[in-house]
Amino acid sequence: MMKINVTINDVASAFDVDPDMPLLWLIRDEAKLKGTKFGCGMAQCGACSAHVDGELVRTCSYPVHLAHEKKITTIEGLSANPNHLHPIQQAWLEVQVPQCGYCQSGFMMAAAHLLEENSNPTEEDIKNGITNICRCGTHPRIIKAILLAAKLKNNGTTN
Repeated sequence: MMKINVTINDVASAFDVDPDMPLLWLIRDEAKLKGTKFGCGMAQCGACSAHVDGELVRTCSYPVHLAHEKKITTIEGLSANPNHLHPIQQAWLEVQVPQCGYCQSGFMMAAAHLLEENSNPTEEDIKNGITNICRCGTHPRIIKAILLAAKLKNNGTTN
């Protein structure tokens, strides 16, 4: 066991956990944040995506000891202001992206990271930059939502 100090969604916390445990289980089981999902367990589908010190990671294969003393952002903390939606969240709602919704938190985290790296992505940038998988086939709506989110973010118009 190891004491892991992390800041999750701007809340500093300490956990006594196995240092090799995947970060996903610290988020879900220890911090009780259920928005980050378990998908494949092999870092391929992206349902478990979160940000660690601003970098996009697949938490199912990211050992928790690597997160020690780092800042983690999950879907619950995507919007810095709880009274306003992040542009990605607003676009997801406007485009009505989810079908089953299981993979959507991971997609939103990947999309938010993409927009931090590229504030005006093309459809091709999105297809190349986001490798998450949606079994329901909502990719066309996801692309449309990311393009809308870029406009919202660049115009500063969010709810």
